[in-house]
Amino acid sequence: MSEWAKLLGGLDWSPLWISLKTGIVATVISFFLGLYAARKVISAGPRAKALADGLFTLPMVLPPTVAGFFLLLIFSLRRPFGAYLYESFHIKVVQTWLGCILAATVIAFPLMYRNARAAFEQVDANLVYAARTLGMSETAIFWRVVIPSAGPGVASGTILTFARALGEYGATSMLAGNIPGKTGTISQKIAMVIQDGDYAAAGFWVAVVLVIAFVLIVLMNLILAKGMKHIRSW
Repeated sequence: MSEWAKLLGGLDWSPLWISLKTGIVATVISFFLGLYAARKVISAGPRAKALADGLFTLPMVLPPTVAGFFLLLIFSLRRPFGAYLYESFHIKVVQTWLGCILAATVIAFPLMYRNARAAFEQVDANLVYAARTLGMSETAIFWRVVIPSAGPGVASGTILTFARALGEYGATSMLAGNIPGKTGTISQKIAMVIQDGDYAAAGFWVAVVLVIAFVLIVLMNLILAKGMKHIRSW
């Protein structure tokens, strides 16, 4: 008991705050990009749809370290694009919190895209046709008809995206590094303390991740159950 009290007394909470901030920002970015991509892919032709779907889903099937390697090639200050960003706009991605956000977004985006696309494909096309006959614009139809109808799927995709961004490790460690108080996330903290043999600290952070993951899963199930109840009510 004294060991846990000592651990909590001198605990650095920055990995939790960094992970939460990274997860929230990456989820917001992935949310809008995922909705946009899913909307465009659904209306595309078969070949374009297959190509775009493969491209958008690729980060989900690749090892995160591979995605991190490509991001490092693009945004490293030794590469043309990374050097251009830094020299022209003073934007540095490698070993910064921006790198955490970028890595988490790339890895988590496919979950938002896949869930949004699946939800859009389940929307009754007659609702869209009816909205068009009422003179609604395509933008209004999307936000006032399609999104509410696909609400449970979009919500579950958002929750899964946040959970994935929160726990991202491979790409983040390669692109942003592990700088305490700056880019050190929970996943990186767990790996670091295990290497130091501090299993008490590792166990604490694992417990934190488990609690957050459990809450997110329960929330997702409640949203899906509510959506299914709404469907059955029709």
